[in-house]
Amino acid sequence: MDLTGALLRAGAARPHVLTVTAPGATVVRLAAEDQLRRRGWPAAMTPAGADILLVAGEAAGLLAEAVEAAWQAMPAPRARAVAARPDEVAAALEAARARLGDRAVQQASAADTASRGDQGQRAPEGHEGGDHGHEHGVGDHGHEMSDEHGHGASGGHGGHGHGHGEHGHGMGGMDMPGGLPMADRGDDRDGLRLDQLHLPLGPVLPDWPAGLVLRVTLQGDVIQHAEPEILGGGSGSFWDEPWRRAADGERVTTAEAARRAAAAYLDSLGRFLAVAGWDAVAAAARRLRDEALAGAPSGPLRRDARRLARRVARSRVLAWLTGGLGVLTAAEAATAGVAGPAVRAAGDVTARYRRWCADLEAAVAVLDDASLLGPGGPGPPRGPAGDDGAPSAGLVAMLPRLLAGAELAGARLIIASLDPDLDQLPAGVEAAHGH
Repeated sequence: MDLTGALLRAGAARPHVLTVTAPGATVVRLAAEDQLRRRGWPAAMTPAGADILLVAGEAAGLLAEAVEAAWQAMPAPRARAVAARPDEVAAALEAARARLGDRAVQQASAADTASRGDQGQRAPEGHEGGDHGHEHGVGDHGHEMSDEHGHGASGGHGGHGHGHGEHGHGMGGMDMPGGLPMADRGDDRDGLRLDQLHLPLGPVLPDWPAGLVLRVTLQGDVIQHAEPEILGGGSGSFWDEPWRRAADGERVTTAEAARRAAAAYLDSLGRFLAVAGWDAVAAAARRLRDEALAGAPSGPLRRDARRLARRVARSRVLAWLTGGLGVLTAAEAATAGVAGPAVRAAGDVTARYRRWCADLEAAVAVLDDASLLGPGGPGPPRGPAGDDGAPSAGLVAMLPRLLAGAELAGARLIIASLDPDLDQLPAGVEAAHGH
């Protein structure tokens, strides 16, 4: 009896998938999440917990290096899949599952890993092992929430288990064996000299803006400084498509724009709720998002979206968990070029996700409006582009101020409540945003 083969096939029946989204590949990510939901395949939170690494879109430059590092961090058995277009996702996942259960393929992969390990013991002269290494990871999202709405929290702002990754490029200080950074010393807010650690967050993190890296300086789990870097922009946001077409003179109805806006708010809510640990409602938001994009009947979609929006907006535990985090005033947002919900919310993380809920209800209210899209209709989900450029560029520019002094768990929530769409930025951008 081939016990090894049987175990491999059993493990391949329901693999854990780590999805990495390249800039400009939002529509591929959506197709991948839809496929995983339909198949019942769980999402992996870290490379160490993944069986399949799925790249949505075409990774290049530093993102390709990060993808390769994530692949090397995955334990055997493992398989890799790449889908450049939405219609390639299903076949890529099936092929990866077949390789995952193939004994010969896994033996070859193990031999290749061993060979790379031997080579890593003999680094070329003049190059430290940590100078080019990338290690990316996230923490545990498994904590549950339950209050009178059926969810609750396992602690306050510091109670999240969201972790962080490591990135070898641009890291100051010394490297320890294995590429781990050595802590420096620096003054904290109380005037004490404490260890400082320089790490990046992203780009291989679940529910993270595609193509974003945040280089942070930590003392304990508190961010002292954050510098965002963009690993390439997109060719135009998928979520803004109806408004771009209308601006070009095409016929776009209010209902079409409302459906896309509703899907965008559901997508942002799903990502935010997943980071907050409310997994069941995050999954419900993503299911409704997929139904909205697939043209589901407006009546049931409107009913279910309203129920979800009101459940999230009224949750006292979620508000307690996020209150006071990442306060962004309307004046600050407008000065930075931010538009849309972030400006209208004019407040903290709680105010921003509640604004999404209100905007979602407004969008589904006009799902049957066949009139042409006009100034009085629903606007782009992150607001219209102003004279200074894309609203998401302003969201990224605000991150250093909003994250300074935040704990890592709170930082993940702040970023998820802004949900910048870097596809709004020009393709090929690889630049740091100063503050």
